[in-house]
Amino acid sequence: MVMPKISPFEKYADQYEEWFEKYPRVYEAELRAVKAMMPSPGHGVEIGVGSGRFAGPLGIKIGVEPSEHMAKIAEKRGIQVLNGVAEDLPLEDASVDFVLMVTTICFVDDINKALAEAYRVLSYGGCLIIGFVDRESRIGQIYLSRQKENVFYKDARFFFVDELAGLMTQAGFVNLTFGQTLFKPLSEITSNEPVIPGHGKGSFVVVSGRKEEA
Repeated sequence: MVMPKISPFEKYADQYEEWFEKYPRVYEAELRAVKAMMPSPGHGVEIGVGSGRFAGPLGIKIGVEPSEHMAKIAEKRGIQVLNGVAEDLPLEDASVDFVLMVTTICFVDDINKALAEAYRVLSYGGCLIIGFVDRESRIGQIYLSRQKENVFYKDARFFFVDELAGLMTQAGFVNLTFGQTLFKPLSEITSNEPVIPGHGKGSFVVVSGRKEEA
């Protein structure tokens, strides 16, 4: 049976893909913000890989995804997709150098389990990178105001930056660093958006935390 939060991605995969075509500068800015946080070189995995819109351009070869429809699109982009969820990853302990999650945390059923699983599969010194829309930001507030009408976000949970940072710290991640982009409403982003350190100004935030060395 399809889980409630996965159902929209099974039914509306085409609509999901159209968003990236409608807002190309937004997508490019998010990609650059994530890329700035990624270790190089490194063997990593994207959790909630979706259609591979991030894993593909970022050179990530393996993804975990519960939606069969989305997984098929990602596989066409050259990504090996493992069926699974963030709370129960089909990966060995300490098997990857980094874990990427882009907007995935909005849809997990248990954020603490998801963070614990990311910690488990990371090698010592590896990092978890999370890209998400800050609940307090301009775009975050717009999404919240329209949440009931949005087929993708109606069951989503939006996080405050400090809230997520606290949960990551509780899960054992250290040396948290932040980057941000998207400083205007989506419809007004028609040229390159900057990516700058920190948070509190941009709507899309990327946070990276490390698993301590053994």
